[in-house]
Amino acid sequence: QYDIVADCSDNVPTRYLVSDACVLAGKPLVSGSALRLEGQLAVYNYRGGPCYRCLFPVPPPPDTVTSCADGGVLGVVPGIIGCMQALEVLKIASGMGSSFHQYMLMFDALEGRFRNIKLRPKKADCAVCGDSPSVTCLQDYEAFCGSSATDKCRALQLLPGEDRISVRQYKELLDGRVPHVLLDVRPQVEVDICRLEHALHIPLSKLQEKHEESLLHLQQRINEEKRRADDQTALPVYVVCKLGNDSQKAVKILQELPAKEFGSVIAKDIKGGLMAWATKIDSTFPQY
Repeated sequence: QYDIVADCSDNVPTRYLVSDACVLAGKPLVSGSALRLEGQLAVYNYRGGPCYRCLFPVPPPPDTVTSCADGGVLGVVPGIIGCMQALEVLKIASGMGSSFHQYMLMFDALEGRFRNIKLRPKKADCAVCGDSPSVTCLQDYEAFCGSSATDKCRALQLLPGEDRISVRQYKELLDGRVPHVLLDVRPQVEVDICRLEHALHIPLSKLQEKHEESLLHLQQRINEEKRRADDQTALPVYVVCKLGNDSQKAVKILQELPAKEFGSVIAKDIKGGLMAWATKIDSTFPQY
C-alpha cells in the first residue's frame, strides 16, 4: 500500500527481502547503508534500473559481512545518508526523478568526499526482475543468506565443538596454572580499550597475511611457555576476540601453521570472547 520504500536495515537478508518485495510489488526502493566512516546510497527497481539482485545475485559468505553492531559506525554518517535517502524519496514522489537509479553514491566521511559509481544495467537473467524470473514470491531469506535478519552482533559457528572452550573452562585453566598461550586477535584500537594482561596480541589481519614478524613473535612465546613448563608435548593456544567470531577464523589459520617451525600446537577459541568473559567471569571488565 506504499508508493516508495526506503531501506535503512543493517543486515543482508532484509536487503534481499525488501528488494524482492519491491520488484514483486512494482515499487522503487531507496536503499542506504553505513559502516564506520563510509556510506552508500542507491535507488533500485526504478525507471528500468537494476534491482539489488542484479548487482548482488549471490549473497556474501556470512563470516565476511560486518554490521554496525560488529564494526561500529560514526552516527553522523547514517544521518547524512538518511537525509540523502529522504531527498531521493521526495524527488521520486514529486515526479522530479531520482539521481541514483543508475548510479551509486559513495560517501567517505574521513576524506569528506562524495563520488558516483555507474551501476551495471538491469540484468536480463536476473532471478527476480529479469525476463524469465525464477523468484516469483518471497522466500526464506535467512536460509538464502545463511545469516540472521538482525542488526545485533552475530555468533558464527565456524569450528567444531572440540575446538572451542567456554570462558568458564578457560578460567579453570587459568586458576589451575595450566601452561598455555592466550592470543588476542582484536584490532589494536580495541586492545587499547581493554585487555587481559597475560594475552599476546596479534591482530587477525596479521595472521591472515602471514606477517613474518608476528608469526615469529608467536613462535617465540610458544617456545617460552614450553620451556617454562618443561614439557615437550603440544602446547595449547587459546584464541580470544571480542565476540568469539574472529577468534574462530584465527584458530583455522593456526591449525595450518607448519609443525616444523611451531611444533605441535593445539589451537582453540574461547566462545563468546571477552564480552562473555565480562558477563560471566569478571563484571569489572569493560564492555564496549
